[in-house]
Amino acid sequence: MGHVLKMKPVFKEMIWGGHKLKDVYGYDIPSDHTGECWAISAHKNGDCVIGDGEFEGKTLSWLFENHRELFGNIEGDQFPLLVKIIDAKNDLSVQVHPDDVYAKEHEDSLGKTECWYVLQADEGTKMVMGHHAKTKDEFVKAIEKDDYENLLNSFAIKEGDFFYIPSGTLHAICSGSLIYEAQQSSDITYRVYDYHRKDAEGNERQLHVKQSIDVTNVPADINQNKNFAETQLEHGTKTRYVESEFFKVDSYKMNGKNVIVNDVPFQMVSIINGEGTLNEVKVKKGDHFVICSDQKETVFDGTMDIMIATL
Repeated sequence: MGHVLKMKPVFKEMIWGGHKLKDVYGYDIPSDHTGECWAISAHKNGDCVIGDGEFEGKTLSWLFENHRELFGNIEGDQFPLLVKIIDAKNDLSVQVHPDDVYAKEHEDSLGKTECWYVLQADEGTKMVMGHHAKTKDEFVKAIEKDDYENLLNSFAIKEGDFFYIPSGTLHAICSGSLIYEAQQSSDITYRVYDYHRKDAEGNERQLHVKQSIDVTNVPADINQNKNFAETQLEHGTKTRYVESEFFKVDSYKMNGKNVIVNDVPFQMVSIINGEGTLNEVKVKKGDHFVICSDQKETVFDGTMDIMIATL
């Protein structure tokens, strides 16, 4: 038997956070302003602890550093991916993330390309992705005038929508969203606009306007692939949502027993709905696992919706 690691999530309180992570998943959250569940992470700002088995109590970063053979002996000085669940009770700032080159030079970090799967969306919920400026000069002038109503590309979203957000894409998750996010393992965010809201001390949050202008793609590429490859399983379906240079993300909707082959360095497994078993061990909505490279196949059984992120 190979290694299947159950993760203990890390939670982050945010000015825009709520309590859906408790209401929907039963997590023990720190407050009713909890915005992020770092479900599978080896990042220094939220390093998940392994919850059971041989390496119980060790962090994922420690395991990656000391037992690289469990991750296909991939290269790199840090675990490359991060999975979150985001509860936006209020709007997140309008923001952008740098690519690997800019992030390395200015932040000594990986860049951040990410993707979102909409777990829940209140009626009328929107999101921001991209902008309408045709030139960098037009983009800068809109920022200087605070003319975000005309600058930003916003639209309604619904449960089950998927979006790929390459680095350099101006974006914002908006109020009423519960989002599964898979991303490069980076915590670099450049806020360009935060609605002039103030914290408890009356201070506006720090903005990063220069960096945002530096890294935002102009004009924006806001065309999204909506044709996702679907494969029939023995009992259910698999949908390939993205296959990029940074990660692959698949959704599995299962209604019985399925054997999932692991031919990649690792699989990051998030059970987003339902319950059942994983290799005959009970699992439920809100559980997260890393399946290591020495576990060549995994048997899932039950009625479950599962997201799997891999390289």
